[in-house]
Amino acid sequence: MACPQTPSPHRRPEHPGADVFFEAVHPKVALHEAVLASFKWLYTPETAPRTVQQILLVLRSMDGVAVTFGTQSHKEIHFSLDYIKATHKRARDEIMGVLVHEVVHCFQYNARDSCPGGLIEGMADYVRLHENLAPPHWRRTGGERWDIGYDKTAYFLTGSRIAMERAPYAS
Repeated sequence: MACPQTPSPHRRPEHPGADVFFEAVHPKVALHEAVLASFKWLYTPETAPRTVQQILLVLRSMDGVAVTFGTQSHKEIHFSLDYIKATHKRARDEIMGVLVHEVVHCFQYNARDSCPGGLIEGMADYVRLHENLAPPHWRRTGGERWDIGYDKTAYFLTGSRIAMERAPYAS
């Protein structure tokens, strides 16, 4: 499977979070690993989307964690340097977890914008979970709606996959 281009940042931002980021990962390698994780858990070689030509990573000071947007062929992931700085104690795992989550959004089918947001976010965290990049505060708990999103939906999808694997096939 061919990976999209991942241009290197034009300049390194002057921010303590940038220091943490570049000490923890190499951007091109990290994005490549995130793309491969997305393909591994969501697609086969025959079904992997081929429309994304480029993923641009933008490191900047901003509220929140990260956001992904763009066209069918060119995506941008904006990643908060403030968040990276705040999670410096587990920098590599958190950076890779967020990148995996956001890269999934670059390739994700969304049923022509009819897919529930909780499922979209849960699928991204499903890949993150299966790449062993779940943050320590995630807990497998029951009793909540399956489509609440993020880690709760990721655990639901994992349980569903396991149940399907164990179910006998109808003859």
